[in-house]
Amino acid sequence: MSASDIRPSLGLRPVINVSGTMTSLGASIVVPEAIAAMTAILPQFVEIDDLQRKASAVIARLCGSEAGFVTASCSAGITLAIAGAMTGDDLYAVEQLPDASNLQDEVVIMMGHMVGYGAPVDQAIRLAGATPVVVGQATSARAYQLAGAITERTAAALYVVSHHTVQYGLMPLDEFAAVCHEHGVPVIVDAASEYDLRGFLEAGADIVLYSSHKFLGGPTGGIVAGRKDLVRAAFIQNGGIGRGMKIGKESVLGTMAALEAWEKRDHAGIRAREQRALDLWLARFTERPGVTAVIEPDPTHNPLDRMKLSIDPEQAHITAWDLADALARGDQPVIVRDHEVEHGYFYLDPCNLHPGQEEIVAERIVSELETARRSNTIISSPLIERRNRRAASLAKWPD
Repeated sequence: MSASDIRPSLGLRPVINVSGTMTSLGASIVVPEAIAAMTAILPQFVEIDDLQRKASAVIARLCGSEAGFVTASCSAGITLAIAGAMTGDDLYAVEQLPDASNLQDEVVIMMGHMVGYGAPVDQAIRLAGATPVVVGQATSARAYQLAGAITERTAAALYVVSHHTVQYGLMPLDEFAAVCHEHGVPVIVDAASEYDLRGFLEAGADIVLYSSHKFLGGPTGGIVAGRKDLVRAAFIQNGGIGRGMKIGKESVLGTMAALEAWEKRDHAGIRAREQRALDLWLARFTERPGVTAVIEPDPTHNPLDRMKLSIDPEQAHITAWDLADALARGDQPVIVRDHEVEHGYFYLDPCNLHPGQEEIVAERIVSELETARRSNTIISSPLIERRNRRAASLAKWPD
């Protein structure tokens, strides 16, 4: 732990994050360039709309878009982009939302993309005053189903790129966009956690939304990039429902700095550092009873790998979810990527490790496994209790 670590003075546990870029953990390590930019502008006054014009130029250059701006989050970007598709540049309509009377107010989305990312994605649609229209089934969506769902009330289509979505049986973006464009419907892509800043627009998206604070390593915020008329229509929602999603000067400039730093970043060096952590873990866990360690690529084709740890409770004497919970306890919690832990595995993501933390992660996991092996019984708590505990902790906050 660094001597400059502020967390102990606040009474906060020094989390080691092998979950990834999760908002609930603070997302990412902010790059020095963004920190410097935010520090420089915090004492100063600027005209925010002019600062956003500067951001638009940076976003356009990096994303290959016609325009862009920075908002509070990627989720906010979904709502603003949908609202803009509904109102265009009609300022009266902007002020009436979420009352969408007399507006096109339907948004088509594949059922396999109706996911949650800390909140339901369809709620981001409904916040704009729009109605989600679900296309296909959870594991199947076809062009004819999308075409049939589009009506004279369709304002936009939402396409979600995420590990949370169903990864088979659905339309790829280029096919989805082609059908929508045949019917004059703009395509909005939620690419919150994606590395590719250009490919989605090239594949047919009209607006793409990114998180500033995930792989970019910027401050909390969202990037809206795309067609100028649609970006403008989304931006003017700041005079309506977007007021509650406003962003400060420091986050706008910090996002600009993070984008420019991304352009110059040593991506190969970062990948090599992550690979060293994965190789270390593979060596430490391969011979452990009841543990299968495999390095897997990212499901949405980002240039990164993660370690999948599968736990056989009969041999390891502990379930995957109980191991994840044990790691999360204590003075220095190790938080793993446990979205699918009920299937008997979790992931270790090395992208947000500080130097030396890969060793601490390995030591903690080995220690917990050895403790479990000494148990005469299998440590196996009911999954329902785990879910209930998490729900109860929210209900009791801030106690």
